[in-house]
Amino acid sequence: MWVKLCCLLLYFLALFVLARVFEAVAWYESGFLATQLVDPVALSFRKLRTILECRGLGHSGLPEKKDVRELVEKSGDLMEGELYSALKEEEASDSVSSTNFSGEMHFYELVEDTKDGIWLVQVIANGRNPLVGKVHWEKMVKKVSRFGIRTGTFNCSSDPRYCKRRGWLKSTLIMSVPQTSTSKGKVMLKEYSGRKVEVEHIFKWITAHAASRIKTIYSSEHLREEWNKSDQYWVKIYLFANLDQPPAFFSALSVKFTGRVEFIFVNVENWDNKSYMAEIGIYKTPSYILRTPEGIYRYGNNTGEFISLRAMDSFLRSLQPEVNDLFVLSLVLVNLMAWMDLFITQGATIKRFVVLISTLGTYNSLLIISWLPVLGFLQLPYLDSFYEYSLKLFRYSNTTTLASWVRADWMFYSSHPALFLSTYLGHGLLIDYFEKKRRRNNNTDEVNANNLEWLSSLWDWYTSYLFHPIASFQHFPFDSDWDEDPDLFLERLAFPDLWLHPLIPTDYIKNLPMWRFQCLGTHSDEEMPETFADSESDSDSENKEVFSSDREVSEDDELSTFHRCSEGERGCGAEACSCASHYCHHEPCERKARPHSSAGDLEPDWSAWPSDMLHCTECVVCLENFAKGCLLMGLPCGHVFHQSCIVKWLAGGRHCCPVCRWASYKKKQPYTHPQPLSSEPPS
Repeated sequence: MWVKLCCLLLYFLALFVLARVFEAVAWYESGFLATQLVDPVALSFRKLRTILECRGLGHSGLPEKKDVRELVEKSGDLMEGELYSALKEEEASDSVSSTNFSGEMHFYELVEDTKDGIWLVQVIANGRNPLVGKVHWEKMVKKVSRFGIRTGTFNCSSDPRYCKRRGWLKSTLIMSVPQTSTSKGKVMLKEYSGRKVEVEHIFKWITAHAASRIKTIYSSEHLREEWNKSDQYWVKIYLFANLDQPPAFFSALSVKFTGRVEFIFVNVENWDNKSYMAEIGIYKTPSYILRTPEGIYRYGNNTGEFISLRAMDSFLRSLQPEVNDLFVLSLVLVNLMAWMDLFITQGATIKRFVVLISTLGTYNSLLIISWLPVLGFLQLPYLDSFYEYSLKLFRYSNTTTLASWVRADWMFYSSHPALFLSTYLGHGLLIDYFEKKRRRNNNTDEVNANNLEWLSSLWDWYTSYLFHPIASFQHFPFDSDWDEDPDLFLERLAFPDLWLHPLIPTDYIKNLPMWRFQCLGTHSDEEMPETFADSESDSDSENKEVFSSDREVSEDDELSTFHRCSEGERGCGAEACSCASHYCHHEPCERKARPHSSAGDLEPDWSAWPSDMLHCTECVVCLENFAKGCLLMGLPCGHVFHQSCIVKWLAGGRHCCPVCRWASYKKKQPYTHPQPLSSEPPS
């Protein structure tokens, strides 16, 4: 996960550097930057009209270029980046979709239940023609969609009872606007009553109703009162301009940020005394001023802060985000990070996509699960101060120059999705190249594996899991309520688990008990037993030797071991055994066995054995007796073997006892040795 996160951060850094390179190339070729101001006098009439349409200002009654230019200047400064975006948006010929309502419930769900948007619906009466023709309606849809206004058509023939109840007996236009200034408030439906059905007249009707929701100030005394008033809004944005009404994008944003940001329009058209504006730091008009508890911020001075709906929307979202905005951002980042697995994973193509699907499912599930307690945490009534401090941190961080660069890059790459996807693919291919080179230097075989080989290994993996018991995630020993081991093979056939679980881990082998085999009466000052620390170091080295070996017990040896089980169990029940007169033929035992002159029948030192181990003197895996100094290992069932023999047995995938077939990772009830009868006479 951390590798993918580092790759994603590296990709964002590359995007940031690439955007600066594009700015340098544009400056070298054209001689201007995106933040450079444009003189409206040098623009053509078509470009000026395009700017007014993007800002949402009517120009139907202005035939002269001078009047259009003055209206552009009154609405705000024009930058090269805004001009480029407006011209590109005008050239785009993508048709905007419009909703066709199927009935009352569909209309209520989308229009009347939507609290943070504006709807324009054309109602077609039963058996009548629409009020706006098809050509004009398509132009209307394209014009209002720039400002986030959604459109739809309701044909009364699909639900005549609802139209009759509403009073829609003739074709008309309906506009849905939130009624109150609180978030998730009621909406009101307004019907178009004008006689002219041209696009410009309908648009003026829409903008007039949207602007009526904005608080308008006409005098300096009213401005002083509003500026010094403290209410529920922590963030307020003021537009100081010499206009009849605010631009359409400003009104549309006031609906979108209902309950979060208060929009105030200050009409300075007929002001004689502007001294109070100078007192609060407003020296020119038009000006977009953001007022927060931290101070005043002048919108339009940093990179990417254009006078447009999209630019101001991203700016306000970064200052006053909703929980849904943060969730969508986290969802995008998590999925971008998960897709890195397609390039980091090496090997067959099918393997890459299987790992990718698994990673996408895991990451999205964890994201949703982690958001649930966060949502419950934010609804607690005692977290108002925490919420305020979080928003304060957002406001401090997102009014910096670096944050303006990030917003500008986000708008640039989101308007050029092909460039974003191509850079992501190129970054992934670079990661794939370096990862493949690193693994080849490490002599990893999975780099050259093809699809058939990987599918074969996947099938071996699943079948190995199917015929083996499920391993516990806890280290041995652990408490279990199972007193018996069920018939695992029949259980798997009756209830097949189709999930691809990994093979049984072998970590539990390190926790199995180990000790040295000793006999009574053979210790001297020169032959003292080794300490427990030495035993553990020897066992670790022997474990490494055993795991590095590729040899396994053959099938014939395993079969002979099964036939030997009954004899081994009978031998293990003896209370007193004699040490073997010959030495163990296993390498670890040969190193630890010491020659002794008297190799007769001596009694083993059972006190050195764990209490839950069965007493025996022979390993049923290799059929050799235990020699003095040999390293032994016991299983949870109580049977004892040479440490090297049983480790090879378990590492080969046989996670069960060679004698009784009890699971080698599962604890069993401890074996209780019978107490010998006392030979002392009663007192």
